[in-house]
Amino acid sequence: MLSGTYNLTDQPCVPVRWRTDAPPAPVTGVLPDRVGLRELLLRSHDIESLAVADAPAHSALLRILYALTARVAGLDQQGPASDWDERRLEAHDAGQLPSREIEKYFSDLAGRFFLFDPGGRPWMQDPRLADQCDTTNTAGVNKLIVTRPSGNNHSWFRHDRDMAPEPPAASEAFLSLLVWHYYGPSGRCSSREVNGVKSASSTAGPLRTALSYHPEGTSLFETLLAGLVPPESTVRAEQDLCPWEQDELPDPDNPPRASQGPRSRHTGRSQHALLLVPDEDSTHVRDAFITWAYRERMPREDDYLIWQVSQQGNRYPRPADAGRALWRDLDALLLQHPPAGSAHPQQPRVFDSAAEVSEDLRVRALGFDQEGQAKDTQFIDAITPAVLGFAERNDARTVPAVGRLRQFGELYGRRLDRAVKRARAAYVRDAKADGAAWAAEAGARYWPRAEAEFWDRFRHLDRTGDVADGGFDPAATRRAFLRLAEEAYDVVTAPVTRTLRGAKAVAQARIELYGGVPKSRTAAAPDTRAKAKEPTG
Repeated sequence: MLSGTYNLTDQPCVPVRWRTDAPPAPVTGVLPDRVGLRELLLRSHDIESLAVADAPAHSALLRILYALTARVAGLDQQGPASDWDERRLEAHDAGQLPSREIEKYFSDLAGRFFLFDPGGRPWMQDPRLADQCDTTNTAGVNKLIVTRPSGNNHSWFRHDRDMAPEPPAASEAFLSLLVWHYYGPSGRCSSREVNGVKSASSTAGPLRTALSYHPEGTSLFETLLAGLVPPESTVRAEQDLCPWEQDELPDPDNPPRASQGPRSRHTGRSQHALLLVPDEDSTHVRDAFITWAYRERMPREDDYLIWQVSQQGNRYPRPADAGRALWRDLDALLLQHPPAGSAHPQQPRVFDSAAEVSEDLRVRALGFDQEGQAKDTQFIDAITPAVLGFAERNDARTVPAVGRLRQFGELYGRRLDRAVKRARAAYVRDAKADGAAWAAEAGARYWPRAEAEFWDRFRHLDRTGDVADGGFDPAATRRAFLRLAEEAYDVVTAPVTRTLRGAKAVAQARIELYGGVPKSRTAAAPDTRAKAKEPTG
């Protein structure tokens, strides 16, 4: 390792959670909380999972590790028909990633994994920013660390001052560097001058506002193999390169590099350029340059997102929503063509083949509830039980029941929302009254219980494939979710039922829980509101 640098290959930069049966380190006799990239791959079978606290950093790091895994496991290009699937199963049967290939990879690219490399090529950074940006107007470390307040932004976890910032450790800066590459905002950034032209405007990162879905196994080794996406038949390993494997830095004036396969698609889509400035000991970061990477925006491509179609016909990823539980997306993850109305959601491509590694895989959702520019709201990190055994290609008879379970839960959630808002408007005698407060309270009471009901019924679905629809009982399911909606409605509206006007408003609005007034009774004055279609069966 070069003097005064920090190499991600061996420096403890990735927090991990070890399996209970993992053998201790031979020298120290203990298992470290953090490991370098080399040890992480060498011992991925002994590691239960990553222990990254910030969901967007976890999501970004997984994509880096998928790319490394594909290379060292020889799964970076296709070959004959079905050959890739067989080679992945062989890698899984081996029980661990090949140590010889791991050592060779990091030996061949020994100079490309320095987080700090003055005069060289620091990992996932652009050393040209030291000359192309204004050194007196840098971004600073508070802006680099997304959980810190900077400028006029609000505080999340701690209070920091731009006048006296606390330098973050190199391991923390490494993860924040990834967050910026994948989730960086659009809008004004530090000015960068290229070929005599200055610009200070950047576009949003490739995962900004999106929710990312990843198969997860009983070990990090299984998780990484399950998370690999089969390369297209045209992909060539020597062309599908990650940014740190490229011989030359990208030209900001030229169009962004086109992806050549899964590895470049998932690691080389950043719209931001960064350069970390280390302290004298190269253990902390004292400053940072953050600016635009390309003048043109590159198309969004990713195999871990649910893609939807807007009313205007534009394709976009399902957004991260901190108020939406993961079970409400489950049929879109298991079904190849989920019934979700006009949005036409597309299953993340990774789930086409993930269950071939194991049918006991769970799904982890990682994201950042945020706007396209500066506003960040909340991290999202959720995980399901083992569900991928229900994927449509594995269990075509049972998986439709999962979609119908989700539809019933959402149907009565929507009806409850409509009912409390109508009751509020009738009570205050204002058709335009804002019933958001009642709706929020009703939702807070309904959705957690609906989630518990969903998973309870999910666990009781038949897994043999011998029973049609997995033994799904639509009538009982309808009654269960309706009961939860009724109970939430009664609690939220109870305070106003002590008056005649309130009791009348609550009683009249209650019909919305059952689908609203029948059309035959409203023929003279048709109701133009869109009604949610109840699942059949």
